[in-house]
Amino acid sequence: MANLVYKRVSTDQRSTARQNLVLDEAGIEAPVAFEEDPGTSSRLHPLQRPKFRELMTYARPGDTVHISEMFRLVRGTGHILDVLDVLHREQVALRIHDGAFSAMDLTARHPRTGRCCPP
Repeated sequence: MANLVYKRVSTDQRSTARQNLVLDEAGIEAPVAFEEDPGTSSRLHPLQRPKFRELMTYARPGDTVHISEMFRLVRGTGHILDVLDVLHREQVALRIHDGAFSAMDLTARHPRTGRCCPP
């Protein structure tokens, strides 16, 4: 099972330093990193972003996607539900390491139906 790390910054004047700190402190074993080019718009649906699409192509059942905080991946409820639908279908977990939702397991149950993940 792989640990897939996703990082994104909103402009080329920003860096992933804070994300790196949070993810390093999490002690993720053998991370496989996927980092969007600087300035990849947060308005672009996450499932349309090049590196997140690459991550999902790479992902296998049982893998975990790690993000520093929710807003590195999504900006709104609709997008998180879409992403969770795909992660659930592909049997891939999501771990958020800081901020909102960091203490919740959002992939153990389907976000729309409440059903447990398939075996």
